[in-house]
Amino acid sequence: MAFIYDYGLFAAKSITLVVVFAAGVIAIISAIARHKIRKGELEITDLSAEYLRNKQHLTESLLNKEQRKSLVKEQKKEAKAKKKNTVESSKSRLFFIDFKGGMDAKEVSALREEITAVLTMAKSEDEVLVRVESGGGVVHGYGLGASQLQRIRDRGLFLTVSIDKVAASGGYMMACVAQKIIAAPFAIVGSIGVVAQLPNFNRLLKKHDVDVELHTAGQFKRTLTIFGENDDKAREKFKAELETVHQQFKQFVSEHRPRMDIDQIATGEHWLAAEAKKLGLVDELRTSDDYLLSQFDNKQVIKVTYNSKKGLADRFSHAASLAVERAIYRVIETCKIPF
Repeated sequence: MAFIYDYGLFAAKSITLVVVFAAGVIAIISAIARHKIRKGELEITDLSAEYLRNKQHLTESLLNKEQRKSLVKEQKKEAKAKKKNTVESSKSRLFFIDFKGGMDAKEVSALREEITAVLTMAKSEDEVLVRVESGGGVVHGYGLGASQLQRIRDRGLFLTVSIDKVAASGGYMMACVAQKIIAAPFAIVGSIGVVAQLPNFNRLLKKHDVDVELHTAGQFKRTLTIFGENDDKAREKFKAELETVHQQFKQFVSEHRPRMDIDQIATGEHWLAAEAKKLGLVDELRTSDDYLLSQFDNKQVIKVTYNSKKGLADRFSHAASLAVERAIYRVIETCKIPF
């Protein structure tokens, strides 16, 4: 009888442990599932509040004890006066978005979320500042990026684009959407052109008796290939496609910057912003920091950032792609004329 009692007690404890363990596993799985559903998170930063805190901290650090006491008294008086004034006019807002685009323009997905968030809050008197940094990339990606910026203008908001380092090719396609473009004097601007290149291993494969078969339905389903034998007809078609994209690029820039001589600047060249201003690609020589600083007294400056949730594999691949991109830029920079 004692044996049966002990056995039953043991079984009850075992079942309890199993139930608790299963409940814990279910809770963990549910938490992971909820985490996966959240693809990203919107971060809103009040830059005006940060600016005032930093300004006050610096001001107080330069005063002696008596001066600090006097300053605190004055600030308390100002705070009381503001509370009494119930008809205090609210400031208009400047929404600040930072865009750094790679070759594949995958950052446009975050830009879409940021612009959508701004459009849900912005009023007609507000302004949007987008700091663009990109040397260009895929046509469809940067075309979508330009369309996202166009959404801001379509809602009647004033759009300013700032170029601190580089906005070339697809980067400039995005920048030219703005009513106003400001750029640091040594920023790289322009490169209104289209480029495509690919290797061809056909002769190497033939040398090693390797045949490649490519079957298509449609005369120009494929033009130039990596492994097949390319002919002049395919090359001409490929060039014609590039020219079509270039013409549409030129037309797009002309529509947004009608005062420029498009044939003069659509040669694929790029310029430093100081020279680009003379050609009409830039409106004002100024850094984004200087522009933001000039807005704090009159506007509430709000930074909008969309942070995508990335897994370990995504973080690793992103780091690898950045390393390759930096290596390519280093090679390009070594070929340029040094200062």
